[in-house]
Parts: sequence; C-alpha cells; structure tokens
Amino acid sequence: MQAVPFAPIDARAANSPSRNAPAARPHPHAGATTGVALARYDRSVGLHRDNLFLVGMMGAGKTTLGRQVARRLGKRFVDADHEMEARLGVPIPTIFEIEGEQGFREREEAIIVDLCALTGIVLATGGGAVTRPGSRACLRANGTVIYLHAAPETLWMRVRHARHRPMLHAPNPRARLAELYRIRDPLYREVAHHVLESDRDTVMRFVRLLESPPPATPAAADIAESPPASCDEAQRADMADATGADPAQVAREPR
Repeated sequence: MQAVPFAPIDARAANSPSRNAPAARPHPHAGATTGVALARYDRSVGLHRDNLFLVGMMGAGKTTLGRQVARRLGKRFVDADHEMEARLGVPIPTIFEIEGEQGFREREEAIIVDLCALTGIVLATGGGAVTRPGSRACLRANGTVIYLHAAPETLWMRVRHARHRPMLHAPNPRARLAELYRIRDPLYREVAHHVLESDRDTVMRFVRLLESPPPATPAAADIAESPPASCDEAQRADMADATGADPAQVAREPR
C-alpha cells in the first residue's frame, strides 16, 4: 500500500516520506482470540517487533495510559494524532474542516504506515484509525495490538466537556458517541491481539507480563528479527485467510 503523500496544509507543514516496507513472517500471536480475560494470562507475553499499539475509542485513555506504559517499559511513546499535527503544522480539527473526514483518514493511514515501520515504540492511534482496512492490517502485522475498551457511558463521562473532538460535532453528541462505538467496537476486536478494560490497574497488570518475556525459542527469535510487514501484503494475507484463496491472487482493494 502506498502511503498518501504529505502535502502541507500551510507553510509550516513538513513533508515526510513514507516507508514501503517488505513483507514479514507471521505474527507470533496470529489467530489469538481477542477479549481474553486478564485473569487467564498465566505466562509472560512478548511484543511482536517490540511494538505495542493501542487502539480504542476517544476517551479510552490511549494517550494517558500509553505514556505510562512506555515509561514503565522504557520505550518511546508516539501519539499518531500529535505526529500528524506536528507534520502538518495545524490541529486535527483544522484538518477535518479543510479536507473532511475522508481526507483526514487518508493522511492518518499514511501516518500509520510510517509509524508501523518503527520498532520499540508504544503507539497511541486515533479512535477512527481502524476504520481503514489498510491501517488495521498494518497495525496487526507490525506489533502487538491492545484494544483499550470502555463502555459508551464511561466514554461519555470522560469526553462530554471536550471541544476538540470533530467526530462529536453533532446535534446529539452523546448519541453520536454511542453510534461510533457500535460501528467501531467490532473493528477494534478484529485488529486486537488482547482486549483490556481501560483502567490503569488492569493495564499495568498486563504490562508486568511484558516485563519478563519467556526465553526466545529459535522460531520466536526468528520472528522477532523479521522486517516490518508491507501493509498491502498483510491486508491481502488477511483477505486470503478469510476466503481460502491464494494470497498472490487476492487483488488490491480499490481506493
């Protein structure tokens, strides 16, 4: 998948070349069931390519908890929305205003492609990043994905006073939030390797499992050293798994 070029919105914006990464070996958690209760974890958990990617609704705590997790694990924290604002020189609401949601999602997907080529990061994604199939495939193929889940009522209590959430600019923002949850919750669960409730204690218990990974077997070490996965190839592989077709015969989805 070719990343969308970062044409600046204004003179302060800086272009950033995207990476076209080669294909990688399968994720060590491929096929893992999402929604596994934390109490059932009875062994250490490793990170694919040493990356932890956080997905979830606005208000789930991806940025706040992500910073704490990165500090605990000694990794670099990256917020995809903040990265976009830094590259373009304007805030997220301005991008929505000028280019609409479709234009924003195209830029967001390009950011995801670039950031997925990194290693050793904790990445907080935007709430709507999972709405693009290419972004979902890229995230799942290049790191361990955690869905920080919270019920719509909890999310509303956290974001009800926010004025910088373009997706909540609606006559009834509470109903709009519930509708976004209904649409996105299945997508978060599709891309996630683990689903955690978005409270600090639950997340930090999970992090403790990451701090003492089991000894690497030759196969696991081989996977850990694999290069970043091409998002286009990862997406075709996912489609092939679902249909039983040869990945080489799965055509690229029209844009």
